[in-house]
Amino acid sequence: MPAVVVVGTQWGDEGKGKATDQLGQDVDYVVKFNGGNNAGHTVVIDGEKFAFHLLPAGVLTPGVTPIIGNGVVVDLEVLFQEIAEIEERGKSAASLKVSANAHIIPSYNRLMDRATEKFLGDRQLGTTGRGIGPTYADKMNRIGIRIQDLFDESILRQKVRGALDQKNDLFEKVLGVEPIDPEAVADELLSYADRVRPMVIDDSLVLNDALDAGKTVLFEAGQATMLDIDHGTYPFVTSSNPTAGGACTGTGVGPTRIDSVVGVVKAYTTRVGEGPFPTELLDADGDRLREEGGEYGVTTGRPRRCGWHDAVVTRYAARVNGLTDLVMTKLDVLTGHETIPVCVAYDVDGERVTEMPLTQSGFHHAEPVYEELPGWTEDITGVRRFEDLPVNAQRYVERIEELARVRVSAIGVGAGREATIVRHELLG
Repeated sequence: MPAVVVVGTQWGDEGKGKATDQLGQDVDYVVKFNGGNNAGHTVVIDGEKFAFHLLPAGVLTPGVTPIIGNGVVVDLEVLFQEIAEIEERGKSAASLKVSANAHIIPSYNRLMDRATEKFLGDRQLGTTGRGIGPTYADKMNRIGIRIQDLFDESILRQKVRGALDQKNDLFEKVLGVEPIDPEAVADELLSYADRVRPMVIDDSLVLNDALDAGKTVLFEAGQATMLDIDHGTYPFVTSSNPTAGGACTGTGVGPTRIDSVVGVVKAYTTRVGEGPFPTELLDADGDRLREEGGEYGVTTGRPRRCGWHDAVVTRYAARVNGLTDLVMTKLDVLTGHETIPVCVAYDVDGERVTEMPLTQSGFHHAEPVYEELPGWTEDITGVRRFEDLPVNAQRYVERIEELARVRVSAIGVGAGREATIVRHELLG
């Protein structure tokens, strides 16, 4: 099975990093195809924790070529900070490659992001302030700066001036921010040119050649389905497509080359930032999930909003992505609950609905309809076979599988790479 896409099925933070890292032991390429350093994932190897924001998870695996695809927006300062951090810990990023067509996050877009959020006041979207949205907006407005522009100083300076011709008026007259010197911005970007040059590739050519040669490629999404700009809870979404279709546009690999799509789903549900969240718990149960699950953002440190598993969302993600498999994470966090509610439908203005509401307003007003499942008290962190799980834990997994209409092929029962129950092979 040479081409596998890994996506998040909820609002992010499902544990895609661990899933990608595990699968990455048996692949040749791991490709990040969307987003930037506005989200992160944690990988635990031999008890040592690594937090990535921009680097693909496969950067730590010998023999794997990690690639930042053309659909990613790259903060060069963050990129080289992350490389320096892992090198200080005895790891190497020498095999990292970056698409020539990936867009760069210039310093003025970080400023634009923060200033715009402040300007919105009560209508803030809860962005991370890292310039992701403004950089994708520049891409669509055709005033963006790409990695390849670093190698032509004249073009780079021209593009930076053109972008700031528009933005400086907005900074000064609307947002009350001092205008930015385009030459200083260009100088800063050019300072990275020699360091990034050896990494730059045509990602579409490299990946298609790899697939032609029978190599295995793992496509890694940032964020998750419910944050997709087209299919998520708009406008409380990210600025890219973290759904399976984004793997194709974000790398230049056609959809007919994708063999499977693996969705990562947490045993419960979390969300960071603003926006509707039907199963959110604003009580002791929510606090307990947050603390026992360590639900704080890898990138921002923000506490995550926590709630019971939303099977409507999971089934929607299965449809939108064409999922072939689910990887369930953090099942161990649910240990000790007498009963565990699962949202199987919504009540929307008195009507029971079992699929995602058609409108934004409908989802905003959705009230969860719960099915109570019996819990378990046994420690499951050392379990490695499904049949060795407590019966109620098995039933919980099987019910989620039934509601999602997709098989649960692997189950995470702890933070480490090894703390996984494999029910069906995801590769091969």
